[in-house]
Amino acid sequence: MEGNQQTDRPLSHTTPQGEWQADEPLNGEGPAGGQAVRMPALGGIVVCADDFGLNEAVDHAVLELAAARRLNATSCLVHGPSFTQNASALRTAGIQTGLHVNFTEPLPGTSICMPLARFMRQAWLRRLDGAGVEFQIQSQLDLFRQVMGRLPDFIDGHQHVHQFPVVREALFRVLDRAFPSGIRPWLRYTRAGQLTGLPVSQRFKAAVIEHLGSAALARQARRRGYPLNRRFMGVYDFTGGQAGYQRLLQAWLAHMQPGDLIMCHPARQAVTGDALGVQREAEFRVLASDTLRDFMVRHSVPLA
Repeated sequence: MEGNQQTDRPLSHTTPQGEWQADEPLNGEGPAGGQAVRMPALGGIVVCADDFGLNEAVDHAVLELAAARRLNATSCLVHGPSFTQNASALRTAGIQTGLHVNFTEPLPGTSICMPLARFMRQAWLRRLDGAGVEFQIQSQLDLFRQVMGRLPDFIDGHQHVHQFPVVREALFRVLDRAFPSGIRPWLRYTRAGQLTGLPVSQRFKAAVIEHLGSAALARQARRRGYPLNRRFMGVYDFTGGQAGYQRLLQAWLAHMQPGDLIMCHPARQAVTGDALGVQREAEFRVLASDTLRDFMVRHSVPLA
């Protein structure tokens, strides 16, 4: 699968299980920044590594896993210290690349930045500066286009901020200008997939994320013609090491259906100062393992 050029049939209104429900993704047709942007092929899933550009360890993990066909998408922190220098390798990695809208990770060039809890409170009280939020999203989109040489295949948010009040309205204003007609980027929809058998704490966290704006984002996306993934997996508490993550990953993959998205956060090794560093390395080891490869083959888990 190429990042912007796919030979497989795109998602349609009908699946082997029947017609898509009203909250499931639709596709448009036409040019977008000179490139075709499409949702995953029917029968496939998206495995997306977040945070490309955060550091070298994350970037190397993404590129290695892409080469091994263990993931097929990554979302980019464009102000991350390693994004620009590793963008050329990413352009030839053959995976979809997206913009990871950021308001909570303190990176150079991020003018509006605050801890997640405070940002969430300000968003729900609608105390965020809408014009400032829009400017920051526009700046990040412009930088992605400048470095990558094209517009992104999809949009999501660091800590899922893209679906928050004020942010989602600003995001659609920016995207409507960048994609005035034709095919538009798909957006991350955080409605949880089937979580039967997973720990209660993981199901609860997934439900919280879903209820932080997924329905409102989906309504606006449908009105404007932006595709969405079908369901969302990959939420957990970033603990458990390799053994814990392997159990969760296999459970998520076993429950996934065509058009579903699973997020991951791999890194080649832990980096000092990254609170998730140890678990990022555990994720990488699981994703790169022969055990996972054999599981995906045995259960016919197809990447889009």
